[in-house]
Amino acid sequence: MKLQELLKSLHPIVPFKGKNPEITSIENDNRKVQKGSLFICIKGYTVDGHDFAKSAVEKGAVAVLAERPVAIDVPVILVKDTTRSMAVLADVFYEQPTKKLHLIGITGTNGKTTTSHLIEKIFADAGKKTGIIGTMYTKIGEQILETKNTTPESLTLQKTFNQMVEAGVDSAVMEVSSHALDMGRVHGCDYDVAVFTNLSQDHLDYHKTMEEYQRAKGLLFSQLGNTYNHRQPKFAILNADDPASEMYQRSTAAHVVTYGIDNQSDIQAQNIQMTPKGTTFNLVMNECSYPIQMHLIGKFSVYNVLASIASALVSGIELNKIIESIEGVKGVAGRFELVNAGQDFSVIVDYAHTPDSLENVLKTIQHFAKKRIFVIVGCGGDRDRTKRPLMAQIACRLATDPILTSDNPRSEDPIAILKEMEVGVQGESYQVIPDRKEAIFTAVNNATTGDVILIAGKGHETYQIIGNVVHDFDDRLIAREAIEGR
Repeated sequence: MKLQELLKSLHPIVPFKGKNPEITSIENDNRKVQKGSLFICIKGYTVDGHDFAKSAVEKGAVAVLAERPVAIDVPVILVKDTTRSMAVLADVFYEQPTKKLHLIGITGTNGKTTTSHLIEKIFADAGKKTGIIGTMYTKIGEQILETKNTTPESLTLQKTFNQMVEAGVDSAVMEVSSHALDMGRVHGCDYDVAVFTNLSQDHLDYHKTMEEYQRAKGLLFSQLGNTYNHRQPKFAILNADDPASEMYQRSTAAHVVTYGIDNQSDIQAQNIQMTPKGTTFNLVMNECSYPIQMHLIGKFSVYNVLASIASALVSGIELNKIIESIEGVKGVAGRFELVNAGQDFSVIVDYAHTPDSLENVLKTIQHFAKKRIFVIVGCGGDRDRTKRPLMAQIACRLATDPILTSDNPRSEDPIAILKEMEVGVQGESYQVIPDRKEAIFTAVNNATTGDVILIAGKGHETYQIIGNVVHDFDDRLIAREAIEGR
């Protein structure tokens, strides 16, 4: 695509006169620049892309998009906000790939990963070729790619969607983080269905207040558009049991479908029964009731399943096929995942890293725990510090044997993080074991028949970040090693 043609998509008063080279790629990382690239200078938290403009040109960039003048001998296009402009240019350069996909976006504090995988399975079982973007990985058909953020930046996102289109994918589902919404990473994404799971405290290191956090998530629904295409209707899938849904319903012009357990909703679960092997409930909709028996455990799992059912229904998939898919799901990696090495007690690994998710998982365990409940829990460094005492409080309140340990301390002192957790549980009974492996071994070595161990916080992660070093660390493998070593 010629530079002048590409720039037509930007604000009409963007000034530019000069050469009109062919643009073969768009890059914001000078290390990826090749001959014919348009290099976009992004000012980040630690690195300013303007400082690498000259290097990008030396590697073959034929034009540069910047917020301030840079001394180079290729066309420089000046804009007020390169991040915002990048989203526009990426969408145009890759020929608006999301308009060629049935795209489902999921936002919420907890449940995004599980819900996205449930939806992806339903669609795949219905014969669709699927794509998924989220916390664990990016999946294009059967190809798995690593991902750095829950929701990638706009350039990576549009490039990925283009790869999906070229691979024949027709339906894509993605997790949409509050950071991505607030930063405009998903500008240009044409969602057909937007899903809200729930809202509870998290990411206040970034958003500062719960009101701002709630507002950011609401952008997914307000950005669904303001017009109606009856051949391709837009839907907002909202949790009727979460108070934030009222704001999101007012924020969107899309058709609203609600799901829930406690409050009246379009799609509702009743008569929920839980065992250590799974959950049963009645799916009630349109004055009809359908029994569902699934392997997933917990009330929070029922919410995720309801959101998935609603998303599939509005996407035109038959209910009997949806139920068949749901009942066939064994689980999602790192989400209430059982570690079984022949022991006579239960070990569960779960991604629960917020107060709400930790409470939900522990309350679920209380339903079937016969004896003691061990919980191993920490809090990530360089993240919301206000939730640290809350996490410890929940651990001490709902478990018989809480162990406070390290999560991903990152640049913070692990001991300092643990002391902030302890502020919330003064006078309570608990152990502090900073070394996470030692904490897991301690719980396993002290567990007896019928006990339950919950290893919370990291779930599917296969690493632990201490300082600037990423160490190999998988809670599931460590737990298995501890069990086999007894």
